[in-house]
Amino acid sequence: MIPFSVLDLSPIVEGNTASQALRNTLNLAQHAEKLGYNRYWLAEHHNMPGIASAATSVVIGYVAGGTSTIRVGSGGIMLPNHSPLLIAEQFGTLESLYPGRIDLGLGRAPGSDQATSRALRRDMTGPDTFPQDVVELQHYFQPDDANQFIQAIPGNGLDIPIWILGSSLFGAQLAAMLGLPYAFASHFAPTELLRALQVYRTQFRPSEHLKAPYAMVAANVIAADTDQEAQRLFTSVQQQFLYIRRGKARQMQPPVDNLEAMWPDYELAGIDSVFRCSAVGSPETIQRGLASIITQTKADELIISAPIFDHEARKHSLTLTAQVREALAAQQSEPALV
Repeated sequence: MIPFSVLDLSPIVEGNTASQALRNTLNLAQHAEKLGYNRYWLAEHHNMPGIASAATSVVIGYVAGGTSTIRVGSGGIMLPNHSPLLIAEQFGTLESLYPGRIDLGLGRAPGSDQATSRALRRDMTGPDTFPQDVVELQHYFQPDDANQFIQAIPGNGLDIPIWILGSSLFGAQLAAMLGLPYAFASHFAPTELLRALQVYRTQFRPSEHLKAPYAMVAANVIAADTDQEAQRLFTSVQQQFLYIRRGKARQMQPPVDNLEAMWPDYELAGIDSVFRCSAVGSPETIQRGLASIITQTKADELIISAPIFDHEARKHSLTLTAQVREALAAQQSEPALV
């Protein structure tokens, strides 16, 4: 059975603080490690009242320091916001502290609105140079070269897996060209998922980093003991996206019993496509949903986003999802009937 991993945005829930959100992140990572999840990724977003992982490299260090076996990384670092050398030094430091456990996922979006992007990096040409910046970043991880005037220390000579993240064909083409693993952000932008995976697999060029294509697919998975309770928990992230669409991002809201009573039909219809790559329900419902996603995408790995208001309910969701993975693995290993 393919590995399952976790994507966490360190949600700041209504009435709580970033400090508590980050403590919850570490606790959830420790829980995921015990359950056998493969990796735990954090994402860079800025000027978002409901997300505490803006300083992504710092949070990765915090999580890696509080765990021992699970891989920890970025899903992702928005490279246009940073110089490649700075990221090479940051992740070189992380890899030096936690050898063999650090992943570096890179995205070309700003992770924020345009005004915030300008405040972050002043120069708005960043996304246009993303491919060159990725290659430059790779170069900093090459073995020490006496002819290389600028070096990443720590960084050079370290084996840090680089992933290309994307929600369109651009990232798929770049990952294929560079021979790197590819992760698709289908948990919020599923429209181009199947086309992007096809482009990545058909155009993939083997490299020193990867001999065959490796694709990870992101999915929202909200698991609870009953379908009704899971659907209720799901309303928190639905509200979060609705507020973002209105330009009024806020802390994650508590779940509600009747979302339709709070929002116009046309707004609710607008988010249906956003969450198309989701499995929400009891373990039985989750098993059917994830089996369908795996069959359709032929993913090499799934990364699970579980944006839930209550921390204990979120841990329970990861527990149930891990059980589903075991059930899928057992189902896959059953001999075919003759």
